[in-house]
Amino acid sequence: MKKSIILSFLVLAIVACKEEIKKEPIAVTYPETKKVDTVTNYFGTEVKDPYRWLEDDMSEETGEWVKTQNKVTFGYLDSIPFREELKQRLETLWNYEKVGAPFKEGDYTYFRKNDGLQNQFVIYRYKTGEDPSSAEVFLDPNTFKEDGTISLSGLSFSEDGKTAAYSISEGGSDWRKVLVMNTETKEIIEDTLNDIKFSGLSWRSNEGFYYSSYDKPKGSELSAKTDQHKLYYHKLGTPQSEDKLVFGGTPAEKHRYVNGYVTEDNKYLVVSASVSTSGNKLFIKDLEKPASGFVTILDHTDSDTYVLENDGSKLYLATNLNAPNQKIVTVDASDPRPENWVDFLPETENVLSPSSGGKYIFAEYMVDAVSKVFQYDMDGNLVREIELPGIGSAGGFGAKKDETELYYSFTNYVTPGSIYKFNMETGESEIYSKPEIDFNPDDYESKQVFYSSKDGTRIPMIITHKKGIKLNGKNPTILYGYGGFNISLTPGFSITNAVWMEQGGIYAVPNLRGGGEYGKKWHVAGTKMQKQNVFDDFIAAAEYLIENKYTSKDYLAIRGGSNGGLLVGATMTQRPDLMKVALPAVGVLDMLRYHTFTAGAGWAYDYGTAEDSKEMFEYLKGYSPVHNVKEGIEYPATLITTGDHDDRVVPAHSFKFAAELQAKQSGTNPVLIRIETDAGHGAGTPVSKTIEQYADIFGFTLYNMGYEVLPEKVNTEVIE
Repeated sequence: MKKSIILSFLVLAIVACKEEIKKEPIAVTYPETKKVDTVTNYFGTEVKDPYRWLEDDMSEETGEWVKTQNKVTFGYLDSIPFREELKQRLETLWNYEKVGAPFKEGDYTYFRKNDGLQNQFVIYRYKTGEDPSSAEVFLDPNTFKEDGTISLSGLSFSEDGKTAAYSISEGGSDWRKVLVMNTETKEIIEDTLNDIKFSGLSWRSNEGFYYSSYDKPKGSELSAKTDQHKLYYHKLGTPQSEDKLVFGGTPAEKHRYVNGYVTEDNKYLVVSASVSTSGNKLFIKDLEKPASGFVTILDHTDSDTYVLENDGSKLYLATNLNAPNQKIVTVDASDPRPENWVDFLPETENVLSPSSGGKYIFAEYMVDAVSKVFQYDMDGNLVREIELPGIGSAGGFGAKKDETELYYSFTNYVTPGSIYKFNMETGESEIYSKPEIDFNPDDYESKQVFYSSKDGTRIPMIITHKKGIKLNGKNPTILYGYGGFNISLTPGFSITNAVWMEQGGIYAVPNLRGGGEYGKKWHVAGTKMQKQNVFDDFIAAAEYLIENKYTSKDYLAIRGGSNGGLLVGATMTQRPDLMKVALPAVGVLDMLRYHTFTAGAGWAYDYGTAEDSKEMFEYLKGYSPVHNVKEGIEYPATLITTGDHDDRVVPAHSFKFAAELQAKQSGTNPVLIRIETDAGHGAGTPVSKTIEQYADIFGFTLYNMGYEVLPEKVNTEVIE
């Protein structure tokens, strides 16, 4: 009894000390960022752009600015007492074997595997039918460069599997190089193809492959505008200079995104052409008739439509034309215009994401952002609903036509991704690969709630955390969002989020308008002059978490990347009182000039541009984060993250936002920018860099919430 009293007193003393002691903030002296007198006139309104010079990524002055900012940032991060502990825990949890689904090419079965902390996944293979334990290394991207900053971004095999083309990204850039390999000898058999961007690699039999690219820009390859995409055909044994232009390049008809792919039977070349990230024209060419031209399926960009499968001349199209939640139609390739389409799987109240495998169509539906999957035969008859392992996200229901088995993945916020083998004839699933990880899902819970946005719209949100947490408003919480480009945020396990939740953290993800969770209408409701809906949805999510005592202003961080970086930037400038920490990553933050860089003009479907009209300009200026930082406001502690090789959302967005915040910030909350070198928009980032980045992000977040030791360690010490 006496021991219990002493222990209780000790607990109270420790808690009291933690609440009473005010830690000294880490001193920050920001580098001085010069201002210039650049002014742009929009419909009679002059807009100052004092940090325009930071857009020049080729200048020594910008390079020096990056160095000085990083020096300040890493000086601060180095002073966080538990940063190294977080890094070590991330490394420990990350260090488990990860295996991808197998696939057959020629005489071999291939799969991806990472032993644990390898910077990049390795491609293995074994002779089909033999013991998988005999697998050998086929391609190891970790050998491309010692620090892992050259990554494998695509791999495609010829029909007979004897030749492979693979693309690589250097320093995270979207620009690719393509190498061609003899799969038997593993020797490179041709000169490297250069300057390829936003491209798949699609083989025509064993003769060659199609790819897409832009003309190499004048000036900076990382920021110069690219808006004339073209489809080429590379015939094996010939130099790239002789590659044939197949589609695009007509000055009168500009397409920013062109993609070509060959049907599995090598009968048709399908070409999709877009001016924006939503909506595409669609064409088809009969490869068995060399003299034939392209046949038009759709000559407008009012829908997202693609060829899902074909059975001879019978095409199966997935489309949202007059079907916002998407449907599947069939049509004969001889006259594939919409007036000849026949419904195969009509539209339902849930969003459809179909795939094909064997002799079947698999219809995955999102029901409040959770997967349900149904199997149909090629005549549209329901075979079965596939029994999934639980409530979460399933994907990967694809295989070649002659296969009887396929592999699919399943995950949710507390379940590490597993691979299941599915027998298409019997409907039976069995575990193929389940990770052995130092994380017990039974200790955590994930639940979906619904809340009302500013205009009354009902928004779903999934909240995940340790079981048994107290709703006392003091739980460190990350609110993560995206809200754009028809992209859906579905439940998925993350090693980094697991470490966050181990510390007693809450991870909350709302499905904001602008995404694709409820189809085209949901997407459009968060675009252009309705973009404020997205920010209102996010703000309402934060208010829900605070009102229901999950957290409070002092323990809330908001986070998002790319379009989600815009979300964070707009939210923190509109409601700086709502959160303690803001974490905008690779964000679109200058809404008046985003369309002047790389392929940014293709985002106009979602955003509109400042050149469209005076009304659109004023609307964009009204929420553009760079243009809405005000003097005398105390903004939350902010860690902006970007990469010096990001040629999708150029780092100038982040540079200018950081400069504005540092110049105008009131109070002591730090405003830092962490600029990763030899890194791009995120894809292909080495594991080592990812671990370091998250140790910094979580360390910065917890430290600015008032922690001097990790929350988990405080609790452990108290109990002991």
